[in-house]
Amino acid sequence: MSSSTESRLTRTSAATGYTRTSIGSARSTTVLAVRGVQGWRRLRRAGARAVRGVADTVSPAGWIVVGILVVGLACGLGFGWLEFAVAGGAALLLLALSVPFLFGARAYQVALRLDHDRVVAGTPVEGALVVTNVGRRTALPGRVDLPVGDGLVDVNVPLLRPGHEMSETVVIPTLRRGIITVGPARTVRGDPLGILTREATWQETHTLYVHPVTTALRSTATGLIRDLEGSPSRTIVDADFSFHALRPYVPGDSMRQVHWKSTAKTGAMMVRQYEETRRSRMILALGLGGGEYADDDEFELAVSATASIGVRGIRDGRDVDVVAGAEIPEFERGRMRTLRTLATVSARTLLDDLAGIQRGENPSPLRDVATLASGRHADASIAFLVCGSTLTPAQLQSAALAFGSEVAVVALVCAPTATLGIRRLGSMTVVSIGLLEDLRQLLARGGQS
Repeated sequence: MSSSTESRLTRTSAATGYTRTSIGSARSTTVLAVRGVQGWRRLRRAGARAVRGVADTVSPAGWIVVGILVVGLACGLGFGWLEFAVAGGAALLLLALSVPFLFGARAYQVALRLDHDRVVAGTPVEGALVVTNVGRRTALPGRVDLPVGDGLVDVNVPLLRPGHEMSETVVIPTLRRGIITVGPARTVRGDPLGILTREATWQETHTLYVHPVTTALRSTATGLIRDLEGSPSRTIVDADFSFHALRPYVPGDSMRQVHWKSTAKTGAMMVRQYEETRRSRMILALGLGGGEYADDDEFELAVSATASIGVRGIRDGRDVDVVAGAEIPEFERGRMRTLRTLATVSARTLLDDLAGIQRGENPSPLRDVATLASGRHADASIAFLVCGSTLTPAQLQSAALAFGSEVAVVALVCAPTATLGIRRLGSMTVVSIGLLEDLRQLLARGGQS
């Protein structure tokens, strides 16, 4: 009995020991496999980075030199051709001499300082590009490329000792309205022959707003409505500023509105009625359709006119809403109407938005923009429809009908070749301008009429 028990214990122990040994071997094999895969991935990533680094460093001219080096040495040493060996040796010498020019590519610190971040179109902006050698060694000459919008400004950097800096004045042209992104600067180091180059990009960027040209308008000419407090409407209310009439007292009326002199004369209580005073809200609808302007000059004149009127209204403390047609997707053409509302918190925000506005390929037409704007702002007192010379009188009238009869509608036709003047077209006033300076005179004349 004891012998059989010992035999079972011995077999169990042996089996258990054999099982533990197999599990330990499997675990070590798995660990080795995982480490091998991880090492292979690291090696592959390092190789990919090395390939990208070589591809970014060797220029097209450098690849030609490398090709001459390989072919020249292979043919010269393999077949004993002296001419090929000399060409390969010369290519090798050029590559060796180009390598020292790559040292210190990130020893520069580049900073860009602009005098202004908002200017009017036609006013150039000056900036200072400051390059500092932050390394411990003397930096070899290099170049700094500064993207300015779609262009590129190259600044050559001389030999700089540690801690020294150089400053270069950069002039940014602002001939046309728009939003210009300046930066990020890119330092370029390389040999004089352009065989090897190394670049380092800095993250600092500046946004330059080029505002449209505006003209100063008189305060009384902007809205053709001269009150800053508001304009009386046809709605009769019980409390306001503009007195309308007297009516008999009804239960619930405030005793403060009782007109006691009339009450004493008639023997019955009479209360005052007032015309509701509404704040003068001005809507500026700017057309953005390609078919609403004959050329770019008309569109730029329209943007400048919109900016001039909007800025004057904001500075007068009026409620100004500037809207324009938004782009409609291709699959929604004919079934969708949309508009874009520009920021009118201040004159600066409005000019910033107008600086980046452009004509679209398929925006909502001016008629749809006027319809949407009138639905959103039922308290409007005057609306300006700003467009080019291609819209017909029938199209202008169709856009003006989107507003109620209590809204004064002015169609501002901007065309350098148009005949200057003001005319009536039904209940709408049509103002035609050829130059931005004509806007002040014509709006003042329209306000008087």
